[in-house]
Amino acid sequence: MSEVVYKNKDNIEIDLSCNSKDRTAGAFQTKKAERRYWILLIGLIALGLIFSYGLLVYNNPVSVNSPSFIPVVKRRLIALASMLVAATCQSLSTVAFQTSTNNRIITPSLLGFEALYSTIHTSTMFFGGIGVFVNSNSVQSFVFQVVIMVIMCLILYGWLLSGKYGNLQLMLLIGVILGTGLKSVSSFMRRLLAPSEFDVLQARLFGSVNNAEVEYFPIAIPIVIITAILLLAYSKKLNVLSLGRDTSISLGVNHQFGVIYALVLVSILMSISTALVGPLTFYGFLVATLTYQAAATYDHRYVFPMALAIGFLVITGAYFFMYHVFNAQGVVSIIIEMFGGITFLIVMLRKGTL
Repeated sequence: MSEVVYKNKDNIEIDLSCNSKDRTAGAFQTKKAERRYWILLIGLIALGLIFSYGLLVYNNPVSVNSPSFIPVVKRRLIALASMLVAATCQSLSTVAFQTSTNNRIITPSLLGFEALYSTIHTSTMFFGGIGVFVNSNSVQSFVFQVVIMVIMCLILYGWLLSGKYGNLQLMLLIGVILGTGLKSVSSFMRRLLAPSEFDVLQARLFGSVNNAEVEYFPIAIPIVIITAILLLAYSKKLNVLSLGRDTSISLGVNHQFGVIYALVLVSILMSISTALVGPLTFYGFLVATLTYQAAATYDHRYVFPMALAIGFLVITGAYFFMYHVFNAQGVVSIIIEMFGGITFLIVMLRKGTL
């Protein structure tokens, strides 16, 4: 029998030949594809660890024998921990969000997390002044931002998904409108600030691991670990949800509950990431797009680890090269967002539709 190859909507080749000796009934089409997955995953993890080691000890201004060497490494370890938290939140949440919405070209940023983050900090500067703004970098402020973001998303889900006319596309549209409105309000307030206040505020509004404080970790890390475990445990249901509403219902899955449950976990991860390091609009999209190319499988039990490995490699590699090769510490997030935006345009132009 001749070989039959089919390309799905994501341009992934699927071998439909009945006589293929390598065919399996598992998550991968062939044994070769499975071996390729594990080799690639191990390689990506190894590269991420190499960049992590470089961020910790490379170009350290203090000699190893100096008593100041360890404090410098500890400070860098805080930044590295922030990268790991951000990579976990952004990668897992974006993949789960795209699966729940059955659309690989949108991101959780459409729900207005970055706009709300910007509005909270701009309002603090506008109404409290630079003194209140500088002193607001506390655990209470971090918890407040996370809670507000999660509550906003829960209201969106409860109102637009569980009602009589529950509609996922309507929820996304409302999220875009709210985000645009909040950005307009914060932009108006920033125009009324003094130049010195505007400079201090603008530095905070850029996504950076330097925004994170070690005091945030006892709250952020346990929440991220629990949420990530819940999302990984929900992988099989996400596999069914990815087939669409009608198919998942016919297979006995409560599609509405499944989507809301997944989006609640997504909102928690995105809230933690945004409140910890700031806005990273296209970072998650870049990671998710690379993941779909690297992990040629539908099974989220394998997609999630690959996304996490790629996300950690992207952010550690970007910071290593920008810090130690190009000496451009302030543009790391800009570079990541630029490549993410370019990837978004390429994917959108190739698909020709949202």
